[in-house]
Formats: sequence, C-alpha cells, structure tokens
Amino acid sequence: MATVKMNVLHWHIVDDTSFPYESYTFPKLSAKGAYSRSYATYTQKDVQIIIEHARSLGIRVIPEFDTPGHTLSWGLGYPNLLTACHMKDKPEEPFGPFNPTKNTTYDFMGELVKEILKVFPGDAIHLGGDEVDHKCWQSNPDIREFMQKMGYGTDYSKLENYYISNLLKKTKEVTGKEIKAYVWQEVFDNKAELGRSVIINVWKSPFWRNELDLVTKSGREVVFSACWYLDYIKYAEDWIEYYRCDPASFTNNTAQLALLKGGGAAMWGEFVDGTNLISRSWPRGAVVAERTWSPASIKDVDDMRTRLRNYRCFLLSMGLNAEPSTGPGYCNLI
Repeated sequence: MATVKMNVLHWHIVDDTSFPYESYTFPKLSAKGAYSRSYATYTQKDVQIIIEHARSLGIRVIPEFDTPGHTLSWGLGYPNLLTACHMKDKPEEPFGPFNPTKNTTYDFMGELVKEILKVFPGDAIHLGGDEVDHKCWQSNPDIREFMQKMGYGTDYSKLENYYISNLLKKTKEVTGKEIKAYVWQEVFDNKAELGRSVIINVWKSPFWRNELDLVTKSGREVVFSACWYLDYIKYAEDWIEYYRCDPASFTNNTAQLALLKGGGAAMWGEFVDGTNLISRSWPRGAVVAERTWSPASIKDVDDMRTRLRNYRCFLLSMGLNAEPSTGPGYCNLI
C-alpha cells in the first residue's frame, strides 16, 4: 500500500461469519463469535501492532463494525442483540439483524464504539449499514407492533433509518462529540437522519455516477469504491476496467467534486484468506491507486501495462506473490 501511496486501510474487521476482534468491554464477542478463541482473534496487542505498523508507513487504519446487518457472529456471545426470526409464529434460529426496538441495543453499541475510538486513533469509524435483510424483522411480531406504533407501516427501510439515527445519537452521547462516521450508501438512499460529519461510502454499480451526483448535491462528503472490487475475478486483464473508471467523471461542478474525498479498492474475504490475499490484491490494487492519485488525462492503457508489469517484478523482488495481471512475462530477479 505504501509503495503506491495508499494511505487508508478500511478494516472490515468483523462480519456474520466471525467476530475476531477481542473487545475488553464485551469479551464474549470474540470468545463465542470467533472461529477460534486461541488462534483466530486479534488481541488488543495485535491491533496496536497493526495500527503502529500502518502509521510508520503513513497509513491510517479505520475500522468497520457493520450493523444492523452482518451481525450473526455478535449474537453468539450476546444473543439479545439480534432479532429472533419467527416461523409459524414461533421463534426459531437463525437470528436476523440487530433488534432496533430495544434501548439495550444502543446502550451496548455506545459502549463498544467508545472502546473502539480509544483503541483506534483519529475519531473515525465505519458503521456499515449495508445489505440489511428485512425478512426476519417482518416475521417478528414485536417488530411489527413497533412498526405500527411508529407509523412506519410496512416500510422497513424506515426501521433501518431509526436504528442508524439512534446509533449516531448514542455515539455522540457517549463520546461528547460528533465523530467522523462512514456509512454505506444504503443509509443515504433510505434518507436516514444524518449529521454533517457522516461520510457516504458509494459501492454499488452500475449507477454510481448518479449516486455520487445525488450525495454531493446534498452537500455530503463521499468516498468511492464501486468500480474497484478486486475480489471479483474475471478472465484476462480485468484491471483495465479499474483503470478506465474515473469517479470524478460524474460531474463538472467543482463544488460537488470537492466533496469527493477519495476512493478505495475493496478486497472482500468470502473466498480470500492468507493463502491468496496478496496475489488477489496485487499488482491490480496499484491500478486503483494510480487512478485516484492521477489526473483524468493520465489514461494510456499500454503505458500502464508496462508500469504494472514492472511493479509486479518489484513486488516479487520483495518476496510478495503478486499475480501476473498483464499476461505472460518474465522478471529478472537475480
């Protein structure tokens, strides 16, 4: 990352399948939610080592604790956080997203966010908010009763908004200030009540230009990743698509462009672990770095191919197993 001037590590540290972060406030999150308490967690010491190593390279670490969806692993240690799904009017596993109707949900999240902001420097956190499945909420009679009480009818996106808005209020209450919070674009799309310090992360394609236009017209800051999902593998030189994607092409309005604060390559882990993380990410990740750091006039694919081939050789010389993204070739590493 440092060699191509990538300066932020957005660390999606927990998800449905595992909660590896060892919280000192809520230790059962990793004790019950990680794949292995002994071998598959990030201790507080581990986290500090990562943060310090990143800092020494000029890289800032922003953690993501995605809620109210993507939270099944949370419920293994603290099941009352999640919504009980009902089949034929009886509670049944698996559980669904966070239960946004309980005050205890926000008390829990307030304490966890307070801890996270002490562990990670910079007063910034990604709060998620994407891909919330409404089926479980719809099945739960207590949730349905709450929906009617609040006048939401059957529009469960309003319940999502209720959760995010209350989470942000609780965060401000426990920290005494408005932190810099990142959220996925669904939060904006659902018209949640957001403070000006909330930054929208645009990730969906193919209509990302329209999304960037809407977000920036609202006066909100935005970061972009829609074109650059490195975990999506295609045949041949898929990096050319990344190179030709210019997020600044959505408008000529300078005020709106000033609200586009950056972009990032995404490497999700459904089919990626320590055995293939480097080869999947590099050297293709360098294409995203060049696009975000370069003017639109820098767009010659053949020129980029030559430099990408050379960069791959550089990575191999460092002992990193970077893949041959430009096709057959040879690196003289002697």
